[in-house]
Amino acid sequence: MDQPNGTPSNCSAPAAPAGRMDGPPYADCLECGKPTEYGVATPCVVLCPVCEWQDAQRTACSG
Repeated sequence: MDQPNGTPSNCSAPAAPAGRMDGPPYADCLECGKPTEYGVATPCVVLCPVCEWQDAQRTACSG
């Protein structure tokens, strides 16, 4: 994502995967292997809630 002045931004928020499901089968987290809230057919990198939060903390912009 570019900033208004045209320079690339180093802080872009990843798009949240679509497809949260109410029941199994759930996809496994790509970092820890625990079940996620996403279906097995979700076409993105899927993480469990804990890894999603940790990833958001690592990639968050510091104002």
